[in-house]
Amino acid sequence: MCPLGGSLFGGSGPPWTTHEMVAHCLVIESSAGLVLVDTGFGTDDVKHPKRLGQPFRAATRPRVSLEDTALSRIAALGLDPADVRHIVLTHLDVDHAGGLGDFPDAEVHVHRDEHAIAMNPPLRQSPRYIQPQWEHGPRWELYAPGGDEWFGLESVRVVPGTDEEVLLIPTAGHSRGHSAVAVRHDGRWFLHCGDAYFHHAEVETPPSCPRGLHVFQNLTAYDHKARLANQERLRELRRAHGAEVDLFCSHDPHDLARFNGRSGGGESEGASADARA
Repeated sequence: MCPLGGSLFGGSGPPWTTHEMVAHCLVIESSAGLVLVDTGFGTDDVKHPKRLGQPFRAATRPRVSLEDTALSRIAALGLDPADVRHIVLTHLDVDHAGGLGDFPDAEVHVHRDEHAIAMNPPLRQSPRYIQPQWEHGPRWELYAPGGDEWFGLESVRVVPGTDEEVLLIPTAGHSRGHSAVAVRHDGRWFLHCGDAYFHHAEVETPPSCPRGLHVFQNLTAYDHKARLANQERLRELRRAHGAEVDLFCSHDPHDLARFNGRSGGGESEGASADARA
């Protein structure tokens, strides 16, 4: 996505210059098949970009292409997209659920509150949920609040029966049923925080955020107070357990480059692929 804003959105240059934002997705190889965390934009979004909606396209100026879809990225890794058995979503916003139709046989795991509002959104929330993205009829697996504690946070285990641990961590605020997704790999946790924050410095102590991103998050939040409270919980998690848990968000190119640079081959520890938008 290529919004105007320059340094106001974390890039460089004056406000009329473009800042690149990414859609950071994960694919996990497990005994239950491939598990995809978020989907970014899908092939139908590329073929029919107008379905993303004028408000979203005007604000984010998405540059969609087939080679940047999760479907193509997975294939480029030498994996078979047909082996995606499970999709775990941080939330159902247009830029996170667009690829659902590319994996029609997968079970889709999402917080119950997020599913409820996406299926019947109030007018103010309707631009963020694009009904054609799930008109194929996904096999929904819905999760209610409650579950085990994970580093002091409520969590729900999803994708049972696999050799990889995948958890939904409720972090409402950006959307009604927003969740972070924790993945355990080789004795270490990776926490995909979705849109709980937009810039890596927001989970530092003290936090900071480019002014444009700060305003954007305020405008798009379902519950601003809850969003700020959950950001503080993530900061505390990073302060107390940063050696055990690696936090990253969906749209910060800094985070994606950090993982790609670590492995040098487009793969991160604990994640086999990334998908850009």
